[in-house]
Amino acid sequence: MEQNLTRREARENAFLAAFSATFHPDDPQPMLLNQPESHEHPLDVFSLRLLHDMQDHAQEIDAVITANLKGWTLSRVSRVSLVAIRLALAEMLYGDEKKPGVAINEAVELAKKYGADSDYQFVNGLLGTVARAQGDQPAPSC
Repeated sequence: MEQNLTRREARENAFLAAFSATFHPDDPQPMLLNQPESHEHPLDVFSLRLLHDMQDHAQEIDAVITANLKGWTLSRVSRVSLVAIRLALAEMLYGDEKKPGVAINEAVELAKKYGADSDYQFVNGLLGTVARAQGDQPAPSC
C-alpha cells in the first residue's frame, strides 16, 4: 500500500536513504531503492523519483557542485551537506515541479537538523548560487 507522505517527509526519507547509501559506495542501489513500506522511513513515489534523479544524474550534479565550490574540493564537503545538496540539485535540475526556493529551503532544514552548526549556511549559499546562475530567484532561507 502506497504511503501518503508530505513533500517534507518524502524529502527527509529520501535524504536518510541517500545518506545511508554513502556508507556503501560500492553498491548504493539496494540502500537507496529497497526500502519496504513498513520501514521506519518509507519511500513514496516522490522520494523515489528524487533518489532516481540523484543517482541517474550523479556525475552532472557533482560537476555543478564542484564548479560552485570556491576554494574547496568535493571531498572536503561534509557528508550531510553533500547529500542535502545533491538531493536538492536533483529536484531543482531534473524534477518536474521547478521550485528551486522550496528545494533550497528543504535542503537547508535537513542540514540544520542533521548537520553541524554551520552546514546549513554552506548548503544555502551553494544552492542559491546555482539557482541564481540558472536565472531562478530562490526564496531566502533562514
